[in-house]
Amino acid sequence: MSEFSFWNMTEKHTAAAAAIPSLDVHVRGSGPALLLAHGAGGGIEANFGHVLEDLASDHTLIGPHYPGAGGSPRAAGPLALDTLVDAVVDAAVSRGHERFTVLGESLGTVVALRTAARYPERVTGLVLTAGFAVADPLLEFASGLVTRLGRAGEWDAVARIATQSALLDGDISELTAEALEEAVAATREGLPPGTVDHFDLVRRVDVRGDLAGIRVPALVAVPTGDRLVLPDSSRRLAAALPDAALVEIPGGAHVLGEQDRKVWLGHVREFLAGLPEGAGQAAQQPPQL
Repeated sequence: MSEFSFWNMTEKHTAAAAAIPSLDVHVRGSGPALLLAHGAGGGIEANFGHVLEDLASDHTLIGPHYPGAGGSPRAAGPLALDTLVDAVVDAAVSRGHERFTVLGESLGTVVALRTAARYPERVTGLVLTAGFAVADPLLEFASGLVTRLGRAGEWDAVARIATQSALLDGDISELTAEALEEAVAATREGLPPGTVDHFDLVRRVDVRGDLAGIRVPALVAVPTGDRLVLPDSSRRLAAALPDAALVEIPGGAHVLGEQDRKVWLGHVREFLAGLPEGAGQAAQQPPQL
């Protein structure tokens, strides 16, 4: 889809507003716009907290929380990817940012990819971390398990799966039994109410058909120690995108720690600096219609 009329855009945003409650949006900084798309069971602070201050020093960050995350109420029914994408895009457009680079993590990479396919005139670049176009067997299994356990109210078990998936083998082996239980408790405390809805969406998404048509620069960052989204998923994603660069975060876990996030930030800074001048700027001119 390469052209959108104002009427079509209005219809999309109206439909998104009707299907998804008003999203809680984190906004800070000034300059070219970066639209942040967080992961399942995550949030803007949980996924991007280590780098928000740095990125906001010369960019405007727009971070919508999916239904059931941050201050966003849960949706009344199962999440639909296109409806979620429309609401995420509206978070930027309604704040005066007609064009933006999208930074997606885990489930957020699928949101970012569909955003680029659905709104090609708005997206100037993509940063995809721990990315996938469709859940591989391991991710599908883990997502299905989280969904079933969460619906049964087994949140301690969900927290254990999340903790095990997010940590590296070395981290787990160095923890005492008491410290591991503390980590599980902290994970459970941080799980947003919409976790099950998010992981249910992870199981159902498939944007492989979008990839060949996405013609914006993309940076695909691969945490090589990821045990939830396997590194080969990101590698396949990068190979399928027409204009993608692949970088590895050696030993990085699914949720990047502070040091690995600094490595990630260096790659992202270099990528953003290489985008065409003015890419992602807040709207000075309307997009092509």
